[in-house]
Amino acid sequence: MGVDAPMTSRISLPDRDGMDDAQRRVFDMIVRGRRGVLVGPLRAALHNPQLAERWSQLGETLRFDTRLDPKHSELAVLLTARRWNSQLEWAIHRRDSERAGIRAEVIEAIRTGQVPPLDGPHEIAIYDYSVELLSGGNVGDAAYAAVVALWGEAGVVELTALIGYYALVAATLNVHRIPLPEGSIAELEVGDLHRFAELPARPIPA
Repeated sequence: MGVDAPMTSRISLPDRDGMDDAQRRVFDMIVRGRRGVLVGPLRAALHNPQLAERWSQLGETLRFDTRLDPKHSELAVLLTARRWNSQLEWAIHRRDSERAGIRAEVIEAIRTGQVPPLDGPHEIAIYDYSVELLSGGNVGDAAYAAVVALWGEAGVVELTALIGYYALVAATLNVHRIPLPEGSIAELEVGDLHRFAELPARPIPA
């Protein structure tokens, strides 16, 4: 299942000893917070410590403090990672998705570009909304209404922000070629780095 991916970063990624005081302050804030570790895009964002600090705060809010439970948040993140062919985002959030209770066959279907076997209206609503937004930059009335019906207007705002945030994460990881954590492999098959992966829409029942 693993495939080759660029492993050399285009940007310097200093460790704590190589940081200036402003970077070190933000680094310490992040690793002492709910994340517990500095990984992924924040390694690049630390070149602007103020950006990294606010980025981390936004990410924590969207990841831990919304109306969406972890299972449904992680489904949206997986779809975003797959759409943007982000190997690191996928590697991290595949594990998080498993812990959140997303079934292995759902994860594998998303990885291979198939419609996953979804359970219940909540997973269906997240899938349809995410696929429409990621594929076309907008969402139809039916997908929008389904999310509002389940999570309210605040929930649809949160889901939209979550998908947008992880698109930012994916772009940052891809452009700067932030390497995978030691021991991880690239799991997404990416034929062309300059093309999005297609996310299939669910068939509409007759």
